[in-house]
Amino acid sequence: MSSGSYPPSWYAASATPLPEQPTLQGRTDADVCILGAGYTGLSAALELAEAGYRVVVLEAERIGWGASGRNGGQAIAGFSCGEAKLEALAGFADARKMFDLSREGLRWLRDRIDRHGIACDWRDGHAQVPIKPRQERELRAAMEELGTRYDYPVEWWSRERLREQLASDRYLGALYDPNSGHLHPLEYALGLARAAMAAGVRIFEHSRVTELVRGRHPVLKTAQGEVRCGFAVIAGNALLRGIAPELESRAMPVGTYIAATVPLGEERARALIRNDMAVADTNWALDYYRLSRDHRLLFGGRASYSTLPPPNLRGVMTRRMRRVFPQLHDVGIEYLWGGMIDISLNRAPHWGRLTPQVYFAQGFSGHGVIATGLAGKLIAEAIRGQSERLDLFAKIPHRPFPGGRALRTPLLVAAMAWYKLRDALW
Repeated sequence: MSSGSYPPSWYAASATPLPEQPTLQGRTDADVCILGAGYTGLSAALELAEAGYRVVVLEAERIGWGASGRNGGQAIAGFSCGEAKLEALAGFADARKMFDLSREGLRWLRDRIDRHGIACDWRDGHAQVPIKPRQERELRAAMEELGTRYDYPVEWWSRERLREQLASDRYLGALYDPNSGHLHPLEYALGLARAAMAAGVRIFEHSRVTELVRGRHPVLKTAQGEVRCGFAVIAGNALLRGIAPELESRAMPVGTYIAATVPLGEERARALIRNDMAVADTNWALDYYRLSRDHRLLFGGRASYSTLPPPNLRGVMTRRMRRVFPQLHDVGIEYLWGGMIDISLNRAPHWGRLTPQVYFAQGFSGHGVIATGLAGKLIAEAIRGQSERLDLFAKIPHRPFPGGRALRTPLLVAAMAWYKLRDALW
């Protein structure tokens, strides 16, 4: 894939490219117009096109250019805020329904991969790993909660059992989920786009939306054209700018970063993670990692809440990786990239309607590989007249980030410093 088409990354270098799609020129009409060709927008587009709707997708850059094509690739059931927070926000009955929908979202993801032949390197298995006794207690409590109240079976692995699969002495055990897993994010986005276009979706790249005109027939305008539609879907997430202020005030862009080592060779790579699962620790500033199909270690972490890249990022990522795997003391990083995710103030999903004709989804908060596809499907259902399941999420209360546009970033940076200190001290 051309490095000029996407920000340089191992994903961009290893994905099977799609031809560039045209830029929107002039006026066109659609039943549904979607802003954003990431997982949310493409999933909604595919569902609606298969139901017979005329769908247009407007993408400011390239398909999967944002978080959908640059994320950690870990597909995990549930939501970033956790079940306890959802219960506090919506009550147990609705929280349980939402969790069950996330499980359904995982099944839909697997179904899309199989049904459309998307070659995105799906692998089963995900482990959350504690570093400190407090974290182990929290994970064991979460396992009990998932099993007894959410009927979701996960396993507790002792330190010894984990060590049989993961060649690191850093952790006290693992909460292992055999149903979750990991994939190649950009390949999955491009596969969704191929399926959507085969179903009749028109995708326009390099067609940044500059204005949303609300009304009975919304209009999305770009520099060189516009789309008049019956329904609009706003799926710009962290990259949304100047289109819907009430959404932008309730989502904050956060930078996340991933490194890919040089190829390790199959034997050395498999010695690190023998069962090929994805792994994430439970620190607030967490490490997460997995193996690639060409036997690299893909290692993520070091979030930036200031929107500025961290200083000496390569050195920081190398040290973090070798803290987990000291045996990689002689291994260098070949690719290093980052991107923006969107977080909500309560880390819960923020999905719903701006008007009866304008739908949106944001606030995936770093936990979006499954949730984005779920959001797209539920929005498609609502447009088709079945809104009960989307309305569950629309009931979650969301407040703007404090401080307004000028102060919200420094306030968030200060808050994150506290959580990092908490990780370090106890």
